[in-house]
Amino acid sequence: MTTQELLSSPPNDAEALASTFLKSLVRLIRAEDSHGASDKKRDVDLLAPFLVTKEERRALPIIGDPDPDTLHRVDQFYQAVGLAIEQKSGLMVSPMMKMSHEGFGRVILTVGKLVAYAKSLRDVHRFGFDGLDALAREGEKAVDQAVSTLHAYPEAARA
Repeated sequence: MTTQELLSSPPNDAEALASTFLKSLVRLIRAEDSHGASDKKRDVDLLAPFLVTKEERRALPIIGDPDPDTLHRVDQFYQAVGLAIEQKSGLMVSPMMKMSHEGFGRVILTVGKLVAYAKSLRDVHRFGFDGLDALAREGEKAVDQAVSTLHAYPEAARA
């Protein structure tokens, strides 16, 4: 199945697009477009670069250096996680990502003096999701983990 087929026939598109995370991601993509190239594009089309089918992933080498577009998508993903956390908590989130040229690294989201979310990244050159529902699910999972950490340590988050 190609990415185009994923975009035209997934059953849970409307439900996925209604998620807080995907709304944040689309808002971020549109905000970064200073020339208006995405103004007439559908949300689904803006999210297409985040979708990588199993066949496309298999075609990629096991070890490889991520290109700048892939690194930008990873950065956008975690920035959108931060925006969704801000929306749910009302607290400012600072995402930080450190990545080697080989596609290994770490991302953390801080709120106040608290590391609300941390994840090690590897094989970033293969970054992508099977469909919009998987993209929404992974984003919401990261948001929920961070929000639960905020609730567990509110003093550090507000410091």
